[in-house]
Amino acid sequence: MHIVAIDQGTTSTRAIIFDTKGKVVAIGQREHAQIFPQSGWVEHDAAEIWTNTQTVIGEAIETAGIDASDVAAIGITNQRETVIVWDRTTGEPIHNALVWQDTRTQPLIDKLAADGGVRRFADATGLPLATYFSASKIAWILDNVDGARKRAEDGELLFGTPDTWVLWNLTGGPKGGVHATDVTNASRTLLMDLRTLNWDDALLEAFGVPRAMLPAIRSSSETYGTTVGTALDGIPIASILGDQQAATFGQAAFDRGESKNTYGTGNFLLVNTGEDIVESKNGLITTVAYRLGDDAPRYALEGSIAVTGSLVQWLRDNLGLISESSEVEELALSVPDNGGVYVVPAFSGLFAPYWRPDARGAILGLTRFANKGHIARAALEAVAFQTREVLDAVIADTDAKTGDALKELRVDGGMVGNTTLMQFQADVLGIPVIRPAVIETTALGAAYAAGLAVGVWKDVDELRSMWSEDERWEPQIDDAEREKRLARWRKAVTRTFDWVEED
Repeated sequence: MHIVAIDQGTTSTRAIIFDTKGKVVAIGQREHAQIFPQSGWVEHDAAEIWTNTQTVIGEAIETAGIDASDVAAIGITNQRETVIVWDRTTGEPIHNALVWQDTRTQPLIDKLAADGGVRRFADATGLPLATYFSASKIAWILDNVDGARKRAEDGELLFGTPDTWVLWNLTGGPKGGVHATDVTNASRTLLMDLRTLNWDDALLEAFGVPRAMLPAIRSSSETYGTTVGTALDGIPIASILGDQQAATFGQAAFDRGESKNTYGTGNFLLVNTGEDIVESKNGLITTVAYRLGDDAPRYALEGSIAVTGSLVQWLRDNLGLISESSEVEELALSVPDNGGVYVVPAFSGLFAPYWRPDARGAILGLTRFANKGHIARAALEAVAFQTREVLDAVIADTDAKTGDALKELRVDGGMVGNTTLMQFQADVLGIPVIRPAVIETTALGAAYAAGLAVGVWKDVDELRSMWSEDERWEPQIDDAEREKRLARWRKAVTRTFDWVEED
């Protein structure tokens, strides 16, 4: 028996087939276009994403040599916060998807923050006011597509993050598609109350989002519906988890105090806080970690870093320093250290723990001695430095609550194959960094949650027993050297503040 996980990510869509031991059997993958209409605007073609979803399912099934009767369930995991609005009758999106990285809605965010500050809605949502989250993006589409607001109020339009879009299409689309999301994705919209797990009328009014267009909020592990019209007809779709929550689940971080850090387009550190909603005092956000069926929800603190893996893509695509992303490690190793160079990738402002939309990226410490190797090394180091700052915030928030600092960091994502980065991460953190045997933890988490819903696995203890360590990196520098590097990094970060000014 197998589980199929659909991983709809920021740069690609994948279908990954797992066996009952949690091992990868086959993968299908397709990249989709990254659309940049102007500075700060980031879009995707939702129709392309749905086409790719169908394609990768077929590819994975063919590669695995199985058919629908061999599949127990499908799980979905997705890029969070990205907004798609489509016509309920035709299934056609009314605008390109607005991606989580998009910053065009800053004027609306500033307007709302003028009355109560950026934490105006944090008590209910766990989130600061930021362009990162979905609500302002929905409002932008309704206000900038002719007739969209009235159509939404009349129930003609539907909203969803990519999980909802994929689910709706998989279950029939205009012909009876299920319009739903799970608590983890709903908790990223700025529209859901963390305590009630329902859409909040006051928040809907503040952002001008009609309730009629919103999906039903359900748990992360239950049967949503069955597939129609794909290579997997009649298979139950039994889980939805936002990508970072799915990675946390795939790392078996089920209990309070357990954590993971994912190195993808951005970096996302989550620490499970159990059934407690912990309000951050140090620039983190509070989010739903997962909910299994009718069980109580589990919550988490999250440190969200906008630019990490995409910084390497920028070195490749914008600067031409490398031709393949994998070449960054070799280039970084062409020099013994960063040569005094620091890269602060505030391309969309700074996320956690600063939340400074006014910041912009900078390369600092340049001299005639500096070369492309130093820039590549500084880029990798920036990933590790940003993670350290987020981890410091997590410890500050959780120590007072639990009395336990983090003893190790479990890592996953596309960048964890870079051993130079992983060693530098351990050096900067001062704690061991551990990579699991199965690094496809995002898809694995969605598969685990789906398998639990249909009885493939009996409980989270069984899932925990399947986790195993692949490689471990121990710190190799002393405290004095670590603090010296961190001081220089923090100095560099402050130089990026106040770059964007109001008109």
